[in-house]
Amino acid sequence: MTVAILLLIAGGGLLLVGAEALVRGASKLASLLGISPLIIGLTIVAYGTSAPEMAVSVQSSLAGQGDIALGNVIGSNIFNVLVILGLSSLVSPLPVAQQLVRLDVPIMVGISGLLLFFSVDRLLQPSDGIILIMGGVVYTLFLVYQSRREANAEVQSEYDREYGPTAIGRWTWGVNLAYIAVGLVTLVTGSRLFVSGAVSIAESLGVSQLVIGLTIVAAGTSLPELATSAVATFRGEGDIAVGNVVGSNIFNILTVLGVTALTSGPGVVIPYSVLHFDLPIMVAVALACLPIFLTGNVISRWEGLLFVGYYVAYAAYLILRAASHDGLGLFSQVMLMFVIPLTVVTLLLVMIRSWPKHRRSPVDPK
Repeated sequence: MTVAILLLIAGGGLLLVGAEALVRGASKLASLLGISPLIIGLTIVAYGTSAPEMAVSVQSSLAGQGDIALGNVIGSNIFNVLVILGLSSLVSPLPVAQQLVRLDVPIMVGISGLLLFFSVDRLLQPSDGIILIMGGVVYTLFLVYQSRREANAEVQSEYDREYGPTAIGRWTWGVNLAYIAVGLVTLVTGSRLFVSGAVSIAESLGVSQLVIGLTIVAAGTSLPELATSAVATFRGEGDIAVGNVVGSNIFNILTVLGVTALTSGPGVVIPYSVLHFDLPIMVAVALACLPIFLTGNVISRWEGLLFVGYYVAYAAYLILRAASHDGLGLFSQVMLMFVIPLTVVTLLLVMIRSWPKHRRSPVDPK
């Protein structure tokens, strides 16, 4: 057990270091192209901080541990919204750009529903993976096209304010390409150690690999997103914090699960509990972003507290389910009959009250 914990810690540390190097190199190169901060948050930063999920899921899939790969993506998407956005908004209310409300969040909801549809037969097939990967390519190209349309001195000035000015010298491209290469190598190494440690802990505790993937692995591979969004929030850069989470969730489904399904031989088997509980929860969490993001285009502190509270309840349910605890039935009834309906009614009332103000507000140029 001690060796497994050390592997988990060492792997997690390497994942953080690798993601930091990858994001730093990619962000600096992107700045040379004049890409806006929001687009960088949705693409370069989001994809870079999702690299641990990619490394861990593909490594798990190749090792025949599909439950960890699947649980990693689903758990990460739930963790990203409920914990990362929740904690970030507790630090400071997060402004939400109009593009996220009108385009990117609906895309996140749509592909979450698409994943649920692909999973109905309880097998994510390689053909499904190809469709998801193609969707990821189209989405990325669209964002790049959009960013090039708005590339100008004002955008570059905004980038400099958020990331700092980038000096263009002889070694600029080489140094940042080296950051990317080192980041990728470190991520692959860290993912192997992390998965090895997680599997050993699961086996020693008698806990299923799926539960480990949904909790420990999901939280561990989401550490780069948490660190990035936390830093962005402290610096008052809400676009980066929110765009990072939304972009990461889209990338996780389209690219990470797409590549995982494509490299897993016959496909990724979807356990019964995932199809009937965890996947619907992931879709519900994505849907919850729409009314919350619409309430004044800000994620308020009470909404962030609501997010965190729901993640605590979700984690408690997983623990009770894994232990086959007698209180699982009562806990489920309380959540389904009282807590969730009350939350839905509250969000609807808040959205209805804020809608006239939302319609009168000027369109956010972002």
